[in-house]
Amino acid sequence: MLRSMYSGISGLRANQTKLDVIGNNIANVGTTAFKSQRVRFQDMLSQSMKEGTGAGNTVGGTNPSQVGLGTQIAGIDTTVTQGNMQPTSNNLDFAIDGDGYFVVERGPVSGTGASTYFTRDGSFTLDEFGQLLTSDGYRVMGYQIDGSTIDYSKGAPKIDKAKNVNDTTPVVATSTKVPLAIPDEVGGQKVKSFSVDKNGLINATLADNNVVALGQIAMVSFKNPAGLLKEGKNLYSVSPNSGGALFRDGVGTDPKTSNEKSFGDINQGMLEMSNVDLAEQFTEMIVASRAFQANGKMITTGDEILQELVNLKR
Repeated sequence: MLRSMYSGISGLRANQTKLDVIGNNIANVGTTAFKSQRVRFQDMLSQSMKEGTGAGNTVGGTNPSQVGLGTQIAGIDTTVTQGNMQPTSNNLDFAIDGDGYFVVERGPVSGTGASTYFTRDGSFTLDEFGQLLTSDGYRVMGYQIDGSTIDYSKGAPKIDKAKNVNDTTPVVATSTKVPLAIPDEVGGQKVKSFSVDKNGLINATLADNNVVALGQIAMVSFKNPAGLLKEGKNLYSVSPNSGGALFRDGVGTDPKTSNEKSFGDINQGMLEMSNVDLAEQFTEMIVASRAFQANGKMITTGDEILQELVNLKR
């Protein structure tokens, strides 16, 4: 059979995969913090018809003669560039201006057996107990503040004591990772309002007008964020090539050793939009569609040639 037909088949498969990726990108143009993907091709094995030779005393060298056997997918890459910021005026929406990721968990509050994921989708909610959650109920993780304690021993979060931000001693985050919560009451005082600063520190204004720190939203970064596994629901998990999660230092860490500036700022009342460029996707769709048609034409042309060979017997 003609090699060109099998090359055409490989081209159909590869460009179909490219169209699948483009379709997914376009479908997620409105998905919060979605990262688009691209497909890379590479040639397959080439069959040598004649080996190359070196120059001699009587004749010059010749190049090798090879026939390619088609194309294949070299990789599907994730483009991790940041999407545009969109103001929402919702104080539970957060956008990361930088390279960091939020940390969320599903499972027991104790952490034993809990599954950890990472996301840039900061459209959080509060449940009836004041737990800070993703849209799918995953708990948002953060640092416990020295002087503030979130107690989950009775199931629902309870904060009996919280650090007053106006004290003479500075606010310091401990290394303890806890699910974050903004309950209705703190130490018997009703919570009137809350705010989150660029470091992710959650400050609550109480009924007595004291401002207390309830916790700090944790952030992580990766050596190779493009290597993260997409788990759906705007969640990512660590892969063998992404590198481990590097946690951001909490507030109060020695400025000489703190790494907090390399993760970006948390902007309250905003969401990160998808980084899909529709103009680019439509252009790539046209290219992939034409390539698909051309490979199909190659198969029909090969079929016509085979038909002529069969007709020679008649």
